[in-house]
Amino acid sequence: MSKRLQQLKTDLSKIANSEKAKILLRFFKTQKGEYGHGDKFLGITVPIQRQIAKKYYDLNLQDIGNLLHSSFHEYRLVALIILVKKFADARSKEQTLIYKFYLKNYRFINNWDLVDLSSPNIVGSYLLNRPKDQLYKLVQSNNLWKKRIAIVATFSFIKAHNFEPTLKLATRLMTDKHDLIHKALGWMLREIGKRNLKPLKQFLDEYADKMPRTMLRYAIEKFNKKDYYHYLYARSSR
Repeated sequence: MSKRLQQLKTDLSKIANSEKAKILLRFFKTQKGEYGHGDKFLGITVPIQRQIAKKYYDLNLQDIGNLLHSSFHEYRLVALIILVKKFADARSKEQTLIYKFYLKNYRFINNWDLVDLSSPNIVGSYLLNRPKDQLYKLVQSNNLWKKRIAIVATFSFIKAHNFEPTLKLATRLMTDKHDLIHKALGWMLREIGKRNLKPLKQFLDEYADKMPRTMLRYAIEKFNKKDYYHYLYARSSR
């Protein structure tokens, strides 16, 4: 372990809060049978973690990997905040290294906040002007986090008004059983609607009566009252 990494861990341990940690254990569903089972928390807020990440931006990939492999959620989040910033500042060759490192370590990016913070800014940004085959491979997995990484990565494409990858994933994953997948799909569909209602409504016209309720509610959350109930009743009347 490098001296800088040891300093970072010491800084985090000094500001750990056991009472906040108890709250986070419940919030992130860490009990047996829940999606965050086994996760541990120090009880440190995200703004403070961002400050720590900024202070230790100079960590190399080996040290970042050490953090990412930790059982403590805050270590992994700080590692990903640093990694996102490094990716944004990197040149093409270095971005490829970070992208491959990220996917290689997917099993440690194992809660929704970790995915949502990092996937659009690394996987999505890297694939923005490249083939999207990797996303379709990820969603074939039985791993919850691989699938969520693929879905949320498309946020970068949506911002560039490329909606096709999101819509393709939505059709492929519509029958997925996990609520976190439904929420991610609905969120991305809603983001499409913020930029262009036409493709979202076309999608809903075809699939609203087949979509999981959570996915549909997230997708139509910003609709006017008339359209909201039109699509909600289409689902309810199935």
